[in-house]
Amino acid sequence: MAARAMWKGVLRVGDERVPVKLYSAVQDRAVHFRLLHDEDLVPVTQRLVEPESERIVEYSETQRAFLTPERDLVAVRPEELEALTPEPSRDIEVLCFVPAGAIDHRWYERPYFLGPDGKASELAALVAAMRETGREGIARWVMRKKTYRGALRAAAEGVPMLVTLRSAEEVIVASELGAPAGKPLDEREIAMAQQLLSILEAPFEAEQYKDEYRERVLAFVRAKAEGKTIRRAPARRHRIEPDLAKALRESLEAERKRA
Repeated sequence: MAARAMWKGVLRVGDERVPVKLYSAVQDRAVHFRLLHDEDLVPVTQRLVEPESERIVEYSETQRAFLTPERDLVAVRPEELEALTPEPSRDIEVLCFVPAGAIDHRWYERPYFLGPDGKASELAALVAAMRETGREGIARWVMRKKTYRGALRAAAEGVPMLVTLRSAEEVIVASELGAPAGKPLDEREIAMAQQLLSILEAPFEAEQYKDEYRERVLAFVRAKAEGKTIRRAPARRHRIEPDLAKALRESLEAERKRA
């Protein structure tokens, strides 16, 4: 099945304007359920109810309100919010370029692929330049009545990516938490930890990282639909070892035997 573009825009890098298409790089694969009436298993719907009178309220009769820190409700009309939305635009403006790796992973939110909307050579040249110079761009654009900021990157497959970035208010600074405390580590413990890392070193193989819970749920639902019964194996309990050196030794011995 061919990928379908979800949005079209123009990538602006200085005076260059490159028409592009935006594709989602991830998809929702969560298992969704319907609500049923417990007695006759008939699907039920949710209604808006006024708590005092228990009267059903139609959505057209509602309006939004913001709860302030002082616990006051400030009613807001749709047209008032509409007036605050950014001006519509198709421009993806690259503001600057930064060294690859300069953006902490906490800032990344949702990835998109960028494809050419017409001639591909200009976009290909930009991707090649970013890869050769080790740079990624910081971009700003408006999509569906919201302003986004994102990182323009060259993916490993050579496909350009646009990853939305979280705002500064959403990212928690690590210094607010403080580094892990405890007694100073000796050289023997550090050496054993390094050995453990070396034994467990392996290439990243994305196909191995699946949603195991989702697979178990789907297998259970299919089996139940066929009248079968699935017995769940009891979960193993992991013992907490207070002695770090002992725990490292046991982990090393276990991994060596497995290898």
